[in-house]
Amino acid sequence: MSADFQDAVLLTRADLDQREGPVVVEFGSENCSICQAFAPKLAKLLKQFPEVQHVKVEDGPGLPLGRSFRVKLWPTLVFMRDGQVVQQSARPDVEEAREGFEELMNADSDADGEEE
Repeated sequence: MSADFQDAVLLTRADLDQREGPVVVEFGSENCSICQAFAPKLAKLLKQFPEVQHVKVEDGPGLPLGRSFRVKLWPTLVFMRDGQVVQQSARPDVEEAREGFEELMNADSDADGEEE
């Protein structure tokens, strides 16, 4: 079960920068066949990492949110923790996306270790 794309006009970079915890932002388009093919693979990964918030953003030419992340290809996944980009992948395969999720979760461990 995958979320619908959100309108990038309504969501801002500040909104994403203020989110707490692990977030994966998926930039794409309903009309993108590569995005559609990748969607079930991403859905499986999201089930394996239920603590990660998933935000789907309907991107398009000239939209400021995608430009703020320098999105040029769809899908692009931006892995963020507490408003900071941990990793970003354009047109990832499943293994690259899994690595992004793992890096995102390791970022939490690294942050915990710094507090000791």
